[in-house]
Amino acid sequence: MADLPIHTIVFEILTRLPAKDVGRSKSVCKQWYALLSTQDFIRIFCSRSLVSSNQRVLLIDDLTCSVRPIISKSNDYGPSSIVTFPFHHQNNDVSILSRLNGLLCVCLNHTYELLLWNPTTTAFKRLSTPDSHGFYINNLDVVGLYVDADDDYKVLHIKRRSGVLGVYVYSREVDSWRNIPFITRQEYLSPHLNWSAGTFCGGTLYFTVCECWLGGTKRVICFDVNSEQFNEISFPPVPSIGMVQGVLVNVKNVLHMFASTGMFEMTIDLWTLQGDYWIKVLSCPPIPPISLSLWCDITHYVTNGNWFVMTKLGKLFTIEMDMKPFECFYPVSWFRGFKGAVFVQTIVSPSI
Repeated sequence: MADLPIHTIVFEILTRLPAKDVGRSKSVCKQWYALLSTQDFIRIFCSRSLVSSNQRVLLIDDLTCSVRPIISKSNDYGPSSIVTFPFHHQNNDVSILSRLNGLLCVCLNHTYELLLWNPTTTAFKRLSTPDSHGFYINNLDVVGLYVDADDDYKVLHIKRRSGVLGVYVYSREVDSWRNIPFITRQEYLSPHLNWSAGTFCGGTLYFTVCECWLGGTKRVICFDVNSEQFNEISFPPVPSIGMVQGVLVNVKNVLHMFASTGMFEMTIDLWTLQGDYWIKVLSCPPIPPISLSLWCDITHYVTNGNWFVMTKLGKLFTIEMDMKPFECFYPVSWFRGFKGAVFVQTIVSPSI
């Protein structure tokens, strides 16, 4: 350590600090501000932030927006901290659409505007433009956040409007939108197809497309973020009985899917993508019957040996497993995804 340059020592120490401490460190001097603003620092800091102790759950209801840690020993929520939105809103009408490296892509439901927001630093950026880009309509649109090979944070926005499907990419680097081509399939215009938010993994943005969760069409759409080409892969071979829901998660840069099926008793299987094929990793026992409203209120799993199924009120039930596949916890519901998010505390800025 004594032989290392002081710049390297400072860099190594600061990339291991909590996000809020890094933010405060920017005010130490001009040299530190410049260092902490470089893409290299932010990239390494984000990679070292992907641990369970740095994860938070953001939950929005009609009265409050709160952020809660999860206590690893009890696998339950810690004390909540009230979050004040830094942008104008009406009665907390904010939907969480996508998340990546501490950034959230949100929609203001009263104006339909898209924003990028870092709830840790409170910084935000409006993505709407006078020429109608950056406006989101629920049940018709879908978005995904990603980072390209040049470390440019981008938003992919897929729109379905009056029989026309448009695809647009927002670049944080150039602060503008542009149109790109999409798969020319008329069926994707159908309002009966429900798209998940995009999940970024290994240079590709993935979306599940299901026909109202009740049987019917099920597939996964892939978007290569560097070539900007789309293609399709199959859905895991799950039974088409009752409600079908596939939630994609990035686990150590390998794509996984929590696939839940059933109507009264639900079965949850965990699949991993190898090449273009899905391999089943885990299968849990059938979950005792619960109401659909309670099922839709599930926010995420804690997966450190057991699967703890969480709602905004706390643990719903525990699924006992014999292995420890993950070190973090993962979102599981599209429904609650609009009013909450699992995110990592970082200093990534929504604007340059």
